[in-house]
Amino acid sequence: VNGIEIYSMKIDSKITSRFAHNVITSRAVNRGNVHKEVFFDVDLPKTAFITNFSMTIDGVTYPGTIKEKAAAKQQYEKAVSKGHTAGLVKASGRKTEKFTVSVNIAAASKVTFELTYEELLKRQFGKYEMFIKVKPKQLVKDFEIEVNIFEPQGITKLEVEGTFITNDLQNVIKKTFSEKKGRISFKPTLDQQRTCANCSQSALDGDLTVKYDVKRTTPDNLQIVNGYFVHFFAPTNLPKLPKNVIFVIDISGSMSGREIEQTREALLKILDDLKEGDFFNFILFGSDVHTWKETLIKATPENLDEARKFVRGIDTRGMTNLYGGIMRGIEMLNAAHEGNVVPKRSASIIIMLTDGQPNVGISNPQEIQTHVKKAIEGRYPLYNLGFGYGVDYNFLEKMALENKGVARRIYPDSDAALQLQGFYDEVSNPILTDLELNYPENEISDLTKNSFKHFYDGSEIVVAGRFLDNNQNSLTVDVIGEGAYDALSYTTQQDAEQTAKAFQEQEYIFGEYIERLWAYLTIEQLLEKRIAATGEEKETLTAEALDLSLKYKFVTPLTSMVVTKPEDYDNQDGIADKPIEVLSRYLKTLLSKPCTCMIYAKLLSTVKLFSIKPSFTPQVSYILASRPTWHTSVDGDPHFIISVPQKRDALCFNINENPGAVLNLINDPVTGITVNGELIGDKKPNSDAKIQNTYFGKLGIANKHLDLKLTVTPEKIIVQKGNERTGFSWLDSATLQQEGLTLIIKRKKWLMLKMGSGASFVIVLHQVWKKHPLHQDFLGLYTLESDKLSEQTHGLLGQFFHPIDFTILEIHPGSDPKKPDATMIVKNNELTVTRGWQKDFRRDPEHGVDIPCWFVHDNGAGLIDGVHTDYIVSSLF
Repeated sequence: VNGIEIYSMKIDSKITSRFAHNVITSRAVNRGNVHKEVFFDVDLPKTAFITNFSMTIDGVTYPGTIKEKAAAKQQYEKAVSKGHTAGLVKASGRKTEKFTVSVNIAAASKVTFELTYEELLKRQFGKYEMFIKVKPKQLVKDFEIEVNIFEPQGITKLEVEGTFITNDLQNVIKKTFSEKKGRISFKPTLDQQRTCANCSQSALDGDLTVKYDVKRTTPDNLQIVNGYFVHFFAPTNLPKLPKNVIFVIDISGSMSGREIEQTREALLKILDDLKEGDFFNFILFGSDVHTWKETLIKATPENLDEARKFVRGIDTRGMTNLYGGIMRGIEMLNAAHEGNVVPKRSASIIIMLTDGQPNVGISNPQEIQTHVKKAIEGRYPLYNLGFGYGVDYNFLEKMALENKGVARRIYPDSDAALQLQGFYDEVSNPILTDLELNYPENEISDLTKNSFKHFYDGSEIVVAGRFLDNNQNSLTVDVIGEGAYDALSYTTQQDAEQTAKAFQEQEYIFGEYIERLWAYLTIEQLLEKRIAATGEEKETLTAEALDLSLKYKFVTPLTSMVVTKPEDYDNQDGIADKPIEVLSRYLKTLLSKPCTCMIYAKLLSTVKLFSIKPSFTPQVSYILASRPTWHTSVDGDPHFIISVPQKRDALCFNINENPGAVLNLINDPVTGITVNGELIGDKKPNSDAKIQNTYFGKLGIANKHLDLKLTVTPEKIIVQKGNERTGFSWLDSATLQQEGLTLIIKRKKWLMLKMGSGASFVIVLHQVWKKHPLHQDFLGLYTLESDKLSEQTHGLLGQFFHPIDFTILEIHPGSDPKKPDATMIVKNNELTVTRGWQKDFRRDPEHGVDIPCWFVHDNGAGLIDGVHTDYIVSSLF
């Protein structure tokens, strides 16, 4: 591809006692006659931690280093500022994290990338699952995946499946297992990789999933190695407990259409799973709260039929009274237990689904969390499902973790109903409650979580710890819990000799794997606790997790893997001897990419190296001359443009509302400055258009501390100080300076305004031909010195005066060939965005200058706080 050939790629996995150690090695060569940029990007499971990375170029190895995030970022930015190649770990997709790095290599040179990551495989539905993303993006001469499994308990079943596996490729997968060992090999030839005969496209594009389980002669298995232990607990053949489920469902207006249809579809499937011993109920919340029944109802065939009719009739209305809905569910479940409506030996859960943020009743997240935690009092778990990207997922996750549950994001795709049903399936078969695994306190330290509210059939509990005495070689564990008919209580023992005997196959052992498994599990649980913690507790948990991450070289949310390789920009022979057309193509290639700091550095270095004037192309001129001073603005229909200086890039979105709506753009309670804008439409709206074009026809800027108001329309400007009013026309240039106000008007073009010591604003006048049959004159607003407003500033524009970070991933062709789509991670939301251009009219009010930005769809959903209708106000002031 583009002169770069990947001639070898190998994925080597070793799984020992559910702990997977994976090494991805990729080798590439530059077949061209000029320097080329070689990319290495890998999708890894979200539950995995990267532990090592290196790249070898012409025999010289450049290792990656794992550092605390701030230190890694500093190293990364320092490398970029010098024009060096640098790479960092990035997030991507539902199930994966993306690691990306690129490097320039000379003609005929070779590069080898090697990445190592580790993860503890989770057991669900009776199987452990390992997921491998397969996407070499081209035919690879030597491609191989090899998975070796060693389980001292023995392997009972081994399966492998791939979303890209055709009938021809099915025969290429080799699978063997016996006793304690399992092996999977996949090594397709070049011809087998092709999508068709003589094609150059690779058929290897999808997911390869390995599933297996182990033999269980006892409910648990203990392993002891070098002062550390791991305890696996997964009893089988226990009777299922009756369950009491309350579904709390968001039916606000934002759930209308596809989302509520998929919710109904999932609930109907879930009703089919309920057993006659189960109890259930539905609570719906919009602006008001509605219940299907006043108490929990037994899942008899008659009641289930009635419930299906109710579910089919669920529709959307109103806003989002999340607090009222969830509190009604908690009160109902509490009353059912206190009134002995539900069996004493049963498992109770609340499952809440929402797609928005609370805006009726109590809407403060911290206040809701406090009330919910106090009402539940640890009696049962709360599971929060966040549908789509408009939810405050951090709030949902924190509230779930505080109440012994988990949060799960439901992605708004065609399989959303299956995602909902799949989550329910995970928690639909409880077999134990109030489970505790107790270890001798005088022998053990640094124990991971050992008490669990529920244990679900087909899952597994893993507890790890270390001995106070490294030479101790035996352990006794007491297990207690509540089952469907009686209490569970027994003792299990293990010694180091039994483990050593089981692990005589040293080829399967990678380092101190039990110790690393303990560290992995400890870090994972510290990070989980940290989500719900505050203040000093949060600082302590952060410090502990960071210390372990650095000690065991794990890339976690607190650390980053950064790799840098010096680039010699003064010796780019591959470009220097080429004519200007080649250089032009090189610049266009850079401009076509998402404009990261690295791309910006390359633009600068190329321009400097070849003494190119900024006017070389309009786009290069604009990027080099203007990007460092971009400001947040709104103009046009209305197009919001958000400068992100640290990314040397911009985000943009439109707001689609009816003429007459007034939008709050900026609101700073500290400086007293507010900016609102009233929309106007075209003279003759297009009846065929789904969305009417709208523009700002009136802007109101006020400083309440100075009792100062400015009203701007395309016809006039009115300044009101107390009861005094001063009017100006756009036909004249003018300057007004008085206490707390500076106003400069450029005839028929723009005005600049500064109120007090706060931000400055530029308002651009857009005039059309007076007899234009369709369009009207309108205004655009540009902010300057936004850092002079306070940290409490908000509004559709104001919220972006604070730093915002985002990551762009998986760029791919969109519906418009000229505008690629991509995945953007921002505010913990995953959005589909489109690369486009918006007009900046500051320098050229008549024609504007096209600037590149990432366009966020659906009225900025997922980028703005809340939803756009939250910003509609009643009047201009």
